[in-house]
This record gives sequence, structure tokens and C-alpha cells, in this order.
Amino acid sequence: MLLCRVSAVSHALARWGRRSHRGDGLLLRALSFSSSRCRGVSSGEGSAQPSETGSAQALYRDTVLLPRTEFPAKLTGQKLLDREVEIQQECGFADLYSWQRQRKAKKEFCLHDGPPYANGDPHVGHALNKILKDIRNRFEMLRGRQVHYIPGWDCHGLPIELKALGELGSSGLTPLQIRQKARDFAKGAIARQKAAFQRWGVMADWDQCYYTFDGAYEAAQLKVFQEMHSKGLIYQDYKPIFWSPSSRTALAEAELEYNPEHVSRAIYATFPLITLPPKIASEKGLEGVFVLVWTTQPWTIPANEAVCYMPNAQYSVVKRADNSQLLLVATERTASTAALLGTELETVGTFTGSQLEGGICKHPTIPDKEVPLLPANHVTMAKGTGLVHTAPAHGMEDYSVASQFKLSVECIVDEDGKFTEAAGPELQYLSVMTEGTDKVISMLKECGALVKEEQCVHSYPYDWRTKQPVVIRPSKQWFINTASLKDKAKEALQKVRVLPDSAKGSLLAMLDRRTYWCISRQRSWGVPIPVFYHRETGEALINKYTVSHIATLFKEKGSDCWWELPTETLLPPEVLKKSKAGPVTDYIRGEDVLDIWFDSGASWAAVLEEEMEGDSEEPESRLSWLPASLRKPLVTESDSRADAYVEGKDQIGGWFQSSLLTSVAVRNKAPYKSLVVHGFAVSEKGEKMSKSLGNVVDPDVVINGGKDPAMPAYGADVLRWWVAESNIFTEVQIGPTALNSARDSINKLRNTLKFLLGNLRGFDPLSQAVDSKQMHYIDQYMLHLLREYSMKVTDAYSEFDAGRVIRVLQAFIARDLSSFYFSIIKDRLYCDAEDSLGRRSCQTVLEEVLDGVTRSIAPILPHLAEEVYLHAPGHDKGEALFKSGWIKSSSVWRRPGLEEAVEGACAIRDSFLSSIPGKNAAGYDLTIAIEPGLLFELMESLQEDPTSTSSQLAELMMAARVNLTSELPRDLPPDVLQKHGTFLINLEGGVIREDSAYSIAVVPTSAARCPRCRRYTAESADCLCPRCQTVVSQVR
Repeated sequence: MLLCRVSAVSHALARWGRRSHRGDGLLLRALSFSSSRCRGVSSGEGSAQPSETGSAQALYRDTVLLPRTEFPAKLTGQKLLDREVEIQQECGFADLYSWQRQRKAKKEFCLHDGPPYANGDPHVGHALNKILKDIRNRFEMLRGRQVHYIPGWDCHGLPIELKALGELGSSGLTPLQIRQKARDFAKGAIARQKAAFQRWGVMADWDQCYYTFDGAYEAAQLKVFQEMHSKGLIYQDYKPIFWSPSSRTALAEAELEYNPEHVSRAIYATFPLITLPPKIASEKGLEGVFVLVWTTQPWTIPANEAVCYMPNAQYSVVKRADNSQLLLVATERTASTAALLGTELETVGTFTGSQLEGGICKHPTIPDKEVPLLPANHVTMAKGTGLVHTAPAHGMEDYSVASQFKLSVECIVDEDGKFTEAAGPELQYLSVMTEGTDKVISMLKECGALVKEEQCVHSYPYDWRTKQPVVIRPSKQWFINTASLKDKAKEALQKVRVLPDSAKGSLLAMLDRRTYWCISRQRSWGVPIPVFYHRETGEALINKYTVSHIATLFKEKGSDCWWELPTETLLPPEVLKKSKAGPVTDYIRGEDVLDIWFDSGASWAAVLEEEMEGDSEEPESRLSWLPASLRKPLVTESDSRADAYVEGKDQIGGWFQSSLLTSVAVRNKAPYKSLVVHGFAVSEKGEKMSKSLGNVVDPDVVINGGKDPAMPAYGADVLRWWVAESNIFTEVQIGPTALNSARDSINKLRNTLKFLLGNLRGFDPLSQAVDSKQMHYIDQYMLHLLREYSMKVTDAYSEFDAGRVIRVLQAFIARDLSSFYFSIIKDRLYCDAEDSLGRRSCQTVLEEVLDGVTRSIAPILPHLAEEVYLHAPGHDKGEALFKSGWIKSSSVWRRPGLEEAVEGACAIRDSFLSSIPGKNAAGYDLTIAIEPGLLFELMESLQEDPTSTSSQLAELMMAARVNLTSELPRDLPPDVLQKHGTFLINLEGGVIREDSAYSIAVVPTSAARCPRCRRYTAESADCLCPRCQTVVSQVR
């Protein structure tokens, strides 16, 4: 059937023709053509739909096969909400996850759910994250993979504890009472969030989730802790950490928020140099030198133990012109210092930093205290004087200097952020950040050491929960030595695919900055650190025997047993014996709990069901509360890594990092193969959502509507479309504009689906479908376009790019369907005989298009997809789309020569339509003249006769009549419109190339309009055209 006459053109063309006839040739798309699929055609009088007026049209109205369907073009308000809930129930949304876990599949897709925090109501950030994950999960399930996705919640931590206790605070409550209140609060938040996720259509077994307060989870977490402790990666030490006075607990880097607008009282102060460095002691004129330092934290001056310099930098002693005072500053900071002081500075002497070694200063506020000048690599010249005040107890870099030079690390700040007795009677009990700072500055002024005070706006760490500034103070805490894990973690991360690419750089940079991770917290609501302390010495008792025993207890009873059970049960004789420890009465249990980032960071061990080294349990037993079908081991690979972790960009320093560090520490590999890092949901103006600004968008209001008329009930699918359409790698805006746009887009899609369903009424694909080889060329070509569409959509979903899916979908509907195919086939669809080959050919394609489009939107719009499927032909009643697979395109749809034939005709059609701009193509006769050659042969395959009103070429041109000839007639009428063009045919990868010229002549038709089909193909206005005469006689 396919273009057999092409073989006569040449020897090369003959070979191509034989291959085409066999159906195994591969013809590439013509490189140069202008497709008329993008050009609209005026329906005008040429519409196949009969007019509502006129006796002739009314006479034949019942013989025209117009589309009919019960599928509504639009659903709004309560009807929309009710229909979505009905779809969820009727199509088995609740059971879908369990069903797909039980079916056989060759491959598995594991998306490990990062646990949302159980401390409040669901918000649009949850919607963005959960729907994004669900789109990918539903796509993977549809294409035949077994999806492993267990939703979870992060249930411990201070925010939950604070909200649970409210105004009561923790005073007078036991740890168990605090924990019970926190657990109840978390359970309430989980219930509300879970209900929302289900309403959004997120696929999971919602009765089988993981919770970090579950005993089995806590046991798995402790085994990770034990493995890391046994490798020497977890240790206890006394060193500076971030401390939140407002929360009264230690914080890790991931629990900080940096406020770029923080204002500090920065000071310049002097330290008298009482002993000159030996290498410059012989220099003259250096008596009475003062070392000038700058700091944004004046409250740390009482804790000063040294002044640091940069060994390789140049330093100068300068004399102030206003008071002759000698100051030691970095040479390159001299000019800025002079400007600051408002006086000229005369250089007395210049030295290298290394020559300052051995110098000793007098502490400005503490009599008889001397502090040395010491070299340090952290000194910079960006600000200040190039000389750094060093308080080892209250600075991370300062502590490093203290460790190197054996300086004292004495803490002068208590857990409430107030000066202790060690700071002196004048400062004791004062809050260091407020009145304590005032007092220190006052003391410096009194002793003449204060040179200058200024306001400094800079980035400063705040507690992410209380939004209050933190301090750095030393404390005896438990740490993870991340410095020793850093190289392995970076190596593992190089094997992980990160979207977007820029996020990998951020992850690597954070790993570089993090030398240790403080994992102990001074709270009650969390997983206890399984350590015991000797009553006399304070020495910690912790080893694989003690931790394994505690883990077993936690799995059986939950971590409350740490407070409920007597120490004799927590530390039984056999454990003490194996530990070579003294009697149980010598020990008390620890009171600290683990950082919640360690809680969630160990989720790979609890949820991905990896059998850890040395663990005697079966892999399946870790999630013992799950049904067998849900806890079977991952079948993707033996390494049990998740295919993807998908979370917001705040998790770069949080869950992504804590999961990586714990997994690398225990298993020497990352827990994920890929990371998808999305942006935050923000208001329509791009602002962070805030109750005080009144710009918070509640997803429940989005779905169900609100009191404000500007927020109608949009339903879940609109929320899902918003997620899919957004550029998730930037901040994602939401508001009435975005939601209205999403709703309108879905309604346009519904109209297309309604058209497809309406024209398939009564069509049975199983018995009435036409084989593609017997189809019209335009129908075969549409299948070819559908196959291309399905491949593009599949690729986009695979790349987590649902936005590209929507763009491809909308282009396919607007360009390939509405403007091109639908406009061409309506006459055949409405006016041909119901059982004619041409109409059935068209319906076969429409059914394939409906099926392909419906499946392609299903991951994004599951409610709409299932609703369409309930109306669609070709499957058993009650069958759910999500149990029937992905788009079923066929390689047979890509036929040799097909593109060239149709697209060559489209190029000619473009010339035709552009010659009659804005006019109805059906009112013209078209003559196409092509010199003998390949293009002529291709057009002959669409129209065998020299002239026709019913050929495939005439249908494609939508003209009244098409004449196909090798040259234009000489006797053309005076009102003729002529155009010329070329079409490049490129076959077999360029082996066959032919640039073919063509000419067209367009004249108004002399035929009358048929009163039934309204094409200009009748002999007179009161007479049916030959086609309609035949159809009507058959009907009647």
C-alpha cells in the first residue's frame, strides 16, 4: 500500500520503494518544510456541522454523526469535589499501592520519603513535595515497575515539644509526662497531614507508614549509632558548639538559620603589648605599643586567651597623628583604620607576621592576665585590623588555636546565655547578648581600651525554631567526626546524580565546612543516647553490648522504657559482665537525646530494609509492623540504595547530608542514586509566606474553597497541575493567578477529551478497529505523531520534568490535534457512513489518541484520567486505568515514506491557505502542478485520479476539488491565484535528497454546497453531493 509507485523514479528510488513495500525501510523526516498543522483553517461555512436554521439542513440533521457523550466539559464547586472523592473510591485509590506491591515486576523503583515534620497542619510546601513524588511514583507504576514508597514522619524534637507544652512550659513535668504530651501532639499533626496527602491523591499504603517514634525505627537507629561508635566516629568531648539560650540546648549547623540583617555592636579595642616579640625587640621607638583588635561580639572579651595574626602577612606599627598612640595593625588595613579613626597614621616600623611570635599582651579588663600573640590560618584581611581577638570557649576557630597551643577553654556563659561566676562579679547573671555586652563595652571604656564602637549589620546564626540568636559556648556533648568521613562522603556523592546540577556544589561545600556534628540535645522528646555514666568518675559506659541490649528493649517497648525501667533492667548483669564494668549501682543513665537530624538521617537503615553488617536479623524484620508484601527486600540491586530522594533545598544541609554521612559511615556508600532538590513555595509576589503578611495559601482552601470569593473550590487536580507546571528548581509561586491558570488549562484539556469521547460513542476497538496498513495516510501520520508524543512524555517524566510533560501535551493538542487533525477529519467523521472504512480508520486513531493522552496525564491528573477512563471504550467496566499500564504506542506506526507524503502535502497546503488568507478553503478548487519526480509520486499516493473531490489529498487540503497535474493549464481564468514553492525530500538519512518544485492555482469553485455536509461538491444547492446521497440512502 505504501507509496509503491515511487519505485519508478530512479534506481535508488526503486530500492527505497522495495524497502517501503516490505515495511522495514527507515525514511527520515524531510529537513525543510512548513507544516500547516500550525495554521488554523476557518470553519466558516465549510463546517461539517449543519446549521440550526434552514429546512434542507434540518432535513438531514439526524443523519449527521455528531459527537455525543455524558462526559462533562467542566466541573465546578461541590460537584467537582464530590466527583473527585467518588473517583478515589470507585477506582480504588486506597488499595492501589498494595496492589502494585503484590504484582510481579522485573524492576523496582524506590523513592524514599523524607519524613515531614509532625508539628503542624499541612501546607503548600507539603503539597509541592508530596505531589511531585507522587507524579513520579504513578508514572513508574504505570510503566510496569514495582514502586517502593513508604511515607514517614519525623516525630521528635524541640518544635513539637514546645508546641505540645504551650504556655505551660516544662517546669514541674517529668520527662515521661513531657514525652506523652509531645507524642499526642505529633500524632494529631500526623493524622491531619495524612488525611490531606490522601485527599491530594498521593499513592501509598497509608495504614503502613514509618514514624521516628516507633520502637522498631528507634532500634534500627541505635544500630546505626552503635556501628558508628564502634568505628570511633562518635565520641564525647568538651568543645564549643552552637547553643540556643532560648531553647536551652545544643544545635547542629542544620538547625541554624542565618539572619542577614542582624545588628551587632562592633568594637575596636586595644591590648597593651607588654613584651615585644624577640625578633623585633631591638627595634627603636616601639615602646608603649598597643595591639588593635576588632570584634562583633564584645561580650567574649573577658574570655580572651590570645591575639592571633597571619604569619605571612605584613604588619606595621603606626603612630596616631591626633594623640601619638602607637598601634599594631596589618599593613594592608592601615588606610581603612586611619579613615575609621579620622586621623593620619604614620608608619614607625613594618614586619612580617612571623616576626610577631613571642609577643605578650596585657588583658584590658582582667588585671594581671597576660595573653600571647599567636599565628593562625583563619585570620583574614577582609575586615578589622588583621589581628584577631581569640576566645577559645566561644569560637570554633578560636578553639582550634587553643587545641594547638594548649590554651585554657573556660566557659563564662551558662545555659541561659548569661555570664557565670567565672566572668567576674560585675558580669555575673547578665545576659551576654544584651546588658552583658553593654557592661563589657563600659568596662573597656573605663580602662581606656575602647577605641571605637560602631553598628555592624551582618549574617548571624539564629535558632531555626525560636528565631532567636544563638551563642557559641563549650559543653560536654556527643559528636560525629565528620572530618574523617568527608572524603568518603564526597567520593560517594560524585556517583549520585543531582538535579539541578548546582545543588551538588552546595552539598560538597557544606561537607567541606563541617568538621564535626554535635548530635546530643538537652531535651526529653527524642531518642535517648544509650549511655551510662559512672557516678564517681563521670566516665561513659557505652559499647556494642550495652547499645544492642537497649536497641532490643526499644524495639519491644519503645524508647519511653529508658525512663520507665530501672537501671538494673537497662544494664543487666550479663551486659555488665561482657562490658567488664562494675556493679550496676555505680552507673546512672544519660539524660541527653539524639539530634533529630540523626533520627531522620538513619531512615535508610529502617526503611530501605538493608541488612547491616553484623545484624543477625532478617532484612525483612526491620519494619516488623508492615505486612509481608510491603516489607520484602528491595529487588532493584543488592546495595539497597533508593533510586531517588526528593526534598526541598533546605535539606541540602539537613536530611540529604545526615543520610549521606550515616550511610557512608556504616556502608561506605550513599543511600541514594539520585537527588532531586526543589525550591520553596512562595506567594504570588515571590514573598515568603507569613501569617503576619496575610499571604499564606492553605492547600485545604485551594481544594475546598474559602470564604474569599477569589478562592473558589479548585479540587485536588488543580493543585497537582500547579505542582507539575511549575519550575520546581526555583521558588514556586502560588496564588489566584497560578491556580486560575491551572484550572483553565484543565478545562481546555477536558474539552479535547470530551471531543474524543463524543466521537467514539458506540465504537468498539476490539471489533471495529482498522489495521494501520489499511488506514488513510493522514490517520497513519497521526499515529506516527502520537508515538513521537508518547516518547517525549516518557522522557520528560523520567527526568522529573512534569513541566515539560505539560508543555509537550499542550503543544500536541493545540498543534497536532486541534489545528491540524481534528479540522481535517471532521467531515469524514461526521458525514461518512457510520461503518465506512474511512470513518472507522479515523475512530481507531481517535481511540488511540484518547488512550495515549489519558495515560500521559494520569500521573499528574489521576482523578481526571480515571474519570475519562470510565467513559472510554475498549475495556471492561470497573477496570482502573492505573492497573492497565502505560501508553501503548507501536513501532509499526512509524511507516517508511509516510512523513514525506503527508508533510509534502502539508507544505502545499500552507501555500494554498496563505493564498486565500481568512477565507474558507472549502469554497475553492485547487490545482497542484508538480514536475514528474518523487514529490509527484508521493502526491499520487494520496490521489490516484487526476481530479477528485473525495481523495485523501482533497481531504487534507480541505478544498472543494483538487486537480493533480504535471503542469498548470495555460487557459487559467483571470481571477486565478497562483503560488510557487519547493519541498525538500530527505530519505534514508540523506541518501536520497530531492528539492522538488511545485505550483498551485486557486479558483473559486463552481460547485454548489451540499445541504448535508456543507462541502461545495453538489451539482445544485437543493441536491446532495454523491457521497451524501449514498450515505442517506443507506441510512433510510
